[in-house]
Amino acid sequence: MSHLSSLDVELAQELGDFKEDDLDVAFTPKDCRTLQPSLPEEGVELDAHVRDCVQTYVRDWLIVTRKSQGGWEPCGLRKTGSRKDFHKTLQRQTFESEASENAEPSTETAPCSLRALCGGSGKGPLTACDFTLRSLQPDPRLEGLLQQVSAQDVEQRNEEARRSGRPAQLFALCPPLDEEGAVEIRPVPECPKEHLGHRILVKLLALKFEIEIEPLFVSLALYDVRERKKISENFHCDLNSDQLRGFLRAHTPSVATSSQARSAVFSVTYPSSDIYLVVKIEKVLQQGEIGDCAEPYLVIRESEGGKNKDKTEKLKLQAEAFCQRLGKYRMPFAWAPLSLNSFSNISSLDREGPDTEAAVGRGPGGGGERRTLSQSRRLSERALSLEENGFMSSFKTTPLTITNFFKQEGDRLSDEDLFKFLADYRRSSSLQRRVKSIPGLLRLEVSPAPDTLPGCLTPEMLPVAPSSENRTRPHKEILEFPIREVYVPHTVYRNLLYIYPQRLNFANKLASARNITVKIQFMCSEDPSQAMPVIFGKSNGPEFLQEVYTAITYHNKSPDFYEEVKLKLPAKLTTSHHLLFTFYHVSCQQKQGGSVESLLGYSWLPILMNERLQTGSHCLPIALEKLPPNYSMHSAEKVPLQNPPIKWAEGHKGVFSVEVQAVSSVHTQDNHLEKFFTLCHALESQVTFPLRVLDQKVSEAALEHELKLSIICLNSSRLEPLVLFLHLVLDKLFQLSVQSLVIAGQTANFSQFAFESVVAIVNSLHHSKDLSRDQHGRNCLLASYVHYVFRLPEPHRDLPKSGSPAGGGPSPSPDPRYHTYGRTSAAAVSSKLLQARVVSSSNPDLAGTHSAADEDAKGLVSGKIPDRNCNRVSYYSSGSSDAPGSAAAPRPASRKHFHEELALQMVVSTGMVRENVFKYAWFFFELLVKSMAQYVHNLDKKDHFRRARFSDRFKDDITTIVNVVTSEIAALLVKPQKLSAKLSTLPMLISMRLEFLRVLCSHEHYLNLNLFFVDPDTGPPSPCPSISSQNSSSGSSLPEHKVASMFDLTPEYRQQHFLTDLLFTELAAALDADGEEVSKVQRKAVNAIYSLLSSHDLDPRCARPEVKVKVAALYLPLVGIILDALPQFYDFTDTRGGKGRANGLDEDQEAGSSAPQSVVLAVAGTHFNLKTSGTIFSVPYKQCSVLSADTTRSLMLCFLWILKTAEQSLVRRWVADLPSLQLTRILDLLFLCVSCFEYKGKQSSDKVSTQVLQKSRDAKARLEEALLRGEGARGEMMRRCRTPGNDRFPGLSENLRWRKEQTHWRQANEKPDKTKAELDQEALVSGNLATEASLIILDMQENIIQASSALDWKDSLLGGVLRVLVNSLSCDQSTTYLAHCFATLRALIAKFGDLLFEEEVEQCADLCQRLLHHCSSGLHTTRRQACATLYLLMRFSFGAVSVEELLCNLNSILYDTVKMREFQEDPEMLMDLMYRGGLYETVNEVYKLVIPILEAHRDFRKLTSTHSKLQKAFDSVLSKGQKRMFGTYFRVGFYGSKFGDLADQEFVYKEPAITKLPEISHRLEAFYGQCFWALWVAGGPGSSPVPLPPHLCAPPPLQAYIQITFVEPYFDEYEMKDRVTYFEKNFHLRRFVYTTPFTLEGRPRGDLQEQYQRNTVLTTGRAFPYIKTRIGVIQKEEVGPAPWAVLPCVHRRVPWACTNMAAAGTVLCLLPGNLRLFRWTSKGLQKSKAFPTYFVLLRPTAGSSVQTQKLWHRVLPPGSNIPPHVSILSHFSHQGPLEVAQVFLAEIPADPKLYRHHNKLRLCFKEFIMRCGEAVEKNKRLIAADQREYQQELKRNYHRLKESLRPMLERKIPELYKPLFRVDSQKRDSSHRSSFRKCETQLSQGN
Repeated sequence: MSHLSSLDVELAQELGDFKEDDLDVAFTPKDCRTLQPSLPEEGVELDAHVRDCVQTYVRDWLIVTRKSQGGWEPCGLRKTGSRKDFHKTLQRQTFESEASENAEPSTETAPCSLRALCGGSGKGPLTACDFTLRSLQPDPRLEGLLQQVSAQDVEQRNEEARRSGRPAQLFALCPPLDEEGAVEIRPVPECPKEHLGHRILVKLLALKFEIEIEPLFVSLALYDVRERKKISENFHCDLNSDQLRGFLRAHTPSVATSSQARSAVFSVTYPSSDIYLVVKIEKVLQQGEIGDCAEPYLVIRESEGGKNKDKTEKLKLQAEAFCQRLGKYRMPFAWAPLSLNSFSNISSLDREGPDTEAAVGRGPGGGGERRTLSQSRRLSERALSLEENGFMSSFKTTPLTITNFFKQEGDRLSDEDLFKFLADYRRSSSLQRRVKSIPGLLRLEVSPAPDTLPGCLTPEMLPVAPSSENRTRPHKEILEFPIREVYVPHTVYRNLLYIYPQRLNFANKLASARNITVKIQFMCSEDPSQAMPVIFGKSNGPEFLQEVYTAITYHNKSPDFYEEVKLKLPAKLTTSHHLLFTFYHVSCQQKQGGSVESLLGYSWLPILMNERLQTGSHCLPIALEKLPPNYSMHSAEKVPLQNPPIKWAEGHKGVFSVEVQAVSSVHTQDNHLEKFFTLCHALESQVTFPLRVLDQKVSEAALEHELKLSIICLNSSRLEPLVLFLHLVLDKLFQLSVQSLVIAGQTANFSQFAFESVVAIVNSLHHSKDLSRDQHGRNCLLASYVHYVFRLPEPHRDLPKSGSPAGGGPSPSPDPRYHTYGRTSAAAVSSKLLQARVVSSSNPDLAGTHSAADEDAKGLVSGKIPDRNCNRVSYYSSGSSDAPGSAAAPRPASRKHFHEELALQMVVSTGMVRENVFKYAWFFFELLVKSMAQYVHNLDKKDHFRRARFSDRFKDDITTIVNVVTSEIAALLVKPQKLSAKLSTLPMLISMRLEFLRVLCSHEHYLNLNLFFVDPDTGPPSPCPSISSQNSSSGSSLPEHKVASMFDLTPEYRQQHFLTDLLFTELAAALDADGEEVSKVQRKAVNAIYSLLSSHDLDPRCARPEVKVKVAALYLPLVGIILDALPQFYDFTDTRGGKGRANGLDEDQEAGSSAPQSVVLAVAGTHFNLKTSGTIFSVPYKQCSVLSADTTRSLMLCFLWILKTAEQSLVRRWVADLPSLQLTRILDLLFLCVSCFEYKGKQSSDKVSTQVLQKSRDAKARLEEALLRGEGARGEMMRRCRTPGNDRFPGLSENLRWRKEQTHWRQANEKPDKTKAELDQEALVSGNLATEASLIILDMQENIIQASSALDWKDSLLGGVLRVLVNSLSCDQSTTYLAHCFATLRALIAKFGDLLFEEEVEQCADLCQRLLHHCSSGLHTTRRQACATLYLLMRFSFGAVSVEELLCNLNSILYDTVKMREFQEDPEMLMDLMYRGGLYETVNEVYKLVIPILEAHRDFRKLTSTHSKLQKAFDSVLSKGQKRMFGTYFRVGFYGSKFGDLADQEFVYKEPAITKLPEISHRLEAFYGQCFWALWVAGGPGSSPVPLPPHLCAPPPLQAYIQITFVEPYFDEYEMKDRVTYFEKNFHLRRFVYTTPFTLEGRPRGDLQEQYQRNTVLTTGRAFPYIKTRIGVIQKEEVGPAPWAVLPCVHRRVPWACTNMAAAGTVLCLLPGNLRLFRWTSKGLQKSKAFPTYFVLLRPTAGSSVQTQKLWHRVLPPGSNIPPHVSILSHFSHQGPLEVAQVFLAEIPADPKLYRHHNKLRLCFKEFIMRCGEAVEKNKRLIAADQREYQQELKRNYHRLKESLRPMLERKIPELYKPLFRVDSQKRDSSHRSSFRKCETQLSQGN
């Protein structure tokens, strides 16, 4: 620090010191689902364990954060809120590509002519005939353009303008990286919370049977058939009417709101098809068997009406009597299963494998035994998640109805019987045949439960937030009993007990024991009146009950029970609490004076046994008489002898089976945990010795020994309860580690045992396969505990006194003083640990000695208490006892600091403990850091200096830990068997080193370790001088060799900046590495640098410019590394796909431009032909592996950030000292950066679901496949769109079906699922990033320009600068950048004009081209800047003689530009101004000229490429053959003065091969209809021209008329001899023919027998194919008339019409807007007989102008036959086919040569009739009800046509069916057979 300047010292102190608020220790309230947290009942004194549990569940989270620490979101953005807050400060950039959407306000005031020229809105496009350059109104001139200013002043002014208004943070504009390998970033663990599975909302709507005579009660529960387990508690619901509910009014004292729920939320953690929702229905007890009581429901039907009314009323009266007398007793009635598959498709879900079942384990009773509920809680990584298994995604709201219920069977009511029923039900329907079904109706609605459901209650009846505003029925959450464990620690207080009576055996009891019920009570004493109201009520009753009765099976002495009794356990349990079971016989018959209940006996179950909750299965005996006093102190099985003795049923044998299960976050139900917690609380509260712990008694002398044993045995507890109580266990262990106690007069220290137990627990949790880990391998439970739960343990201060054992006296203690036994210095301990390595599981070959800790553990296990006189741990002792009595309670001696004790234990640990400590060091390090943070936070910082806050002893321990970790890493290098596989490749080694460096460099004070410790003797005093220190040490004062060395990895830099040098070295090694996985390593290395620079850029501590300058100086050597890696960069200039730039551009890449280069060269003032370079690089580079696009982009961002942040004077000094090769490389890199950060435009704002998009794609693919299988135009169109060689429209792909202009669906649907606001936000940020990146590049070019002024080779350097500038102008740039770029160009022209025009002619030509492009911009600011720059360029380039030529060239270019604007929607006219072409067979002809040249130059590489392309061309010819579609041709004539130059001209259009006449008609109509609102489009098979209405023969000036005719290539007979192949018949076409119909009377059309045809041959000016797709007609000739050849035409077309089921239909369609389509004939607008001609009219609407109305009446006079609306006249018009048949089939032709044609036509018509019949029948199945009348008409027309054609179709030509020869039938036997050849010979001889 003494060598630093004053400013450096100030910055070092500012950045290096911890701020007072650097550590943020916050207490964050827990998220509570319920309105009030779940707490024990009030007014009860809780014991220590319950109190600790509740405190753990309700206390706030303690979260420690370091404000300057890096993370996923940079600290700078975290402080301001988020990236969105920063983005709000950005200015929206305006781009040329979005000028139409976001037009500048001043654009609206621009002259109309310019707006039309630029494509803006106006009265219409500017036509070429109206264009005059001098008539355009100019934009405002750029002020000061010709002002005489020095070059220095211009550069300074431009620099100040560029620096103003720019964002200070470059990385804030960049999207965050996908940090997969960001090992330094610790993801925030998931907050501990209550486990909830997949939630299903079940609503019960109605229950109804055939008769309604009594109340019925419904209960629902989930059962897993495969696991044979009930997986949810019961949900009870009352769906009875008010009348039936009134039957039980005497037995319902009150009704709680919570009991009126009719909807339940079930939770399923592991969904499968084996889960069933079982509905059970009970009824009030009645006399008779279940079958007898169900009989009325089977025989009486509601449909029978009044016949059974009396019987129903009688049954209702009987039921009401039973309800009044036996209303509190129930009996089983019916049940019904409902599979989970009924409302969710999960049949494909598979269970986990056998290893899972083995891991879970089964009880001793086998698969049918009920598992412990607490053992069924687990959250496994293999659990089926909502998204992965599709359970909730396929789960929709489903209404369900159950119509049949199975009658309950009295002897098959247990859960085992139910599982058998469900298994049979799932396998087959035999269950429905074996068990009687009761008809009924239960309506349910099943749906996914939302996350927040108002008015919901937890299983403890606590209201869930948010509360329901309306007083409606609540929803109940049903507790789940998962089939496997769910490893989630307890976070809420829950203390529930479930009682399941199973079976009672009174078979040998007296006959009175028949209708047996069990009354269940939870007693707090033996007083019968002390039954506690803790039993949850069922439906429509009180919320809590004191007693509950089981259902009764009529006349069954050994009944099975299926009840579930749910209790809310008191928080404080004593030995007096017990379950009391009272057994009664219930008399169903009413007796005078007799009681309903007859007592049979008692049994009980103490709730605590040895201070532990009793759960599990029990088989209890039953006492037949009153219970003796103090019975609850003993279990029913082990009651001592009484006087008088108790009378037992069956001789004290167990006859009553019951199961008790607890779901509790208080009772651990694990022996090891119970013992540990009991002994821990014995140290904290007043106890009496001996202390009972489970089944043993512990004296005060043995308390320390037993507690240490329990600590050691904690790891032996089951994993599930250990995880459930993990938070409390760790808290207690950490409490013991800092709490030294005096027990029985002896000092007891548990630090080492507690620490080793923690290590063992951490090891177990990490080894468990059922527990999840994060991306860094950390156990999620431990990470969550450290982050949220852990807090510094606080020793108990005020401990109550405890009694002493009998005969004990006060035991004095020594005075309090600090003792340390066996503690050595940190260095000594480290040395000993490295020398003496103990045997470990990972390396058993290393020899070692056993430690004292190992001997202590053995002694503890054997029962011996080890001697701690030489213990390694520290403890406190007390001088006197606090207990004045005869006994002393355990008490803490003094307080120790947790971080010191933890560090000490980590240092002194040995053996397996030490190995596991450093194996899972992340956990202990995070504990250490958080405890230190809390310790510092709690300190009074005024009284403690920073260096004195931690003790020297603690610092020594930390040093030792660092040495041990270092030695462990070094030891791994000598164990090749462990790392040989990992370090076998260099990329893997680099990757591991990078991860290590990323962790080191992620420290928040990393800059202080690298930036400021500079030795002035070995380096510059200030590597990157700040603004305020420029006077003392600026970059200009540095020697030249010092400036150059600052950009290299020099030895001095490596010494001064060690960590950064290591990072740069690894980056360079990764970029030079080769291998299969090198790309991943390169991405990881670049991302490490990117993340580091991003953190600096966004760090608020580095916000000041002087600080950022120094930070940038630290990374100057990165520039050299990036320049060396330039050949590996992804090529963003190659639009066809990225590749490395080492080989340059592909030789075949087409350099397309909007204007010819000769034109722009002419504008530039030269006519020389220059060769273009084949690569963007000016210097050669070595061959290297290519980086990916993302990696290259990240590296370029780092480069730009350094250029932006570094001191510009230093950069200019560095540039001035660089050789020309390096400067050229910099320019090449800048050239790539321009293309990399080009603005891509705003995406579409349509938001389409990904799943919906995928479904639409699948449906479209299936539809296309179906269409491609057929024939006709549709299939051909589909094939055309899928043809790979279809290069006429490059935009067409397999996802675009038709060649239409309105194909926007694909672009809209393939956008990501983002809202319009998100897309606008992305466009805002990306626009600012593109602008800022371009401005940084422009700044660097200015530096190069300024530095090159004094260089001798500046001519070549300026060419590179100009090349980068031209590239930036060719990209989509913002107006902000363009203004600065044009300013730089003008300064460059003014400064180096002569040099540029002499040496960089080609670059100037490109510059002119880009300037001309921007001169026609739609933004007036861009136009003004571009025009000013172009003017200055011409002023410096041309003399006075060349001005006229220049203006002429410019006027021509602008004239063509206007015409291209005019016809931008007309591809044919646009092609007149552009170029196009290419075919397969012509490739050979072209290369015949090229190959000799290549052979002469011995260019074998290009010869190889040439022949390869020839092979591909010939292969295409062979593979495609006649499948190629060369084109379809149409004659198009333009008529009307509105067409200007096109008027009265005819063209031949070339269209794709199967383009139909309506398609081209609609396309031309759509385009020209926009230009000329009154347009006629006529088309037909042939016309010359098509006859017009009389009033249209002379079209008025405002009309435009287009005539379209299909034409075919025409060849003379001699030509056909040379045109053999398919290609030759479609190549070099100049003559085309079309046919015109006429009659001899002069009419164009008549009857078929009168029809003639005339062929018209057209000759075009050029031959097709041509670079243009339309060519003008230069000659027309007519070929003589011939009879109308209808027969071949019909023969060709009728099968096609039959196949496509379009039998001469006539359809009129409504077009968009006001366009209506009609058919024109000589009789007017009506349906045509045969060959139709199409006219499209623009019909005016009511709101049209007067001029439009007049023109319409002129086109169509009033009274014309115009249909009032457009409709379908008939789908089956039979006149056309019938007329053809009558003409050609009415008579047999006289010429025998026509016999076969006549017969062929007859067969075609026969097939035609058959296909039409099929079409009529198919239409019958497809039509709706409102189209039946139309179907009948269709059918009548079909039969009429069929009957009309029948005579002609059945008439055969006899001559065609005569036998060729006569065969004598008598000779056709086996012995006289003649071959066909013999018969043929005989026939010939006979003739």
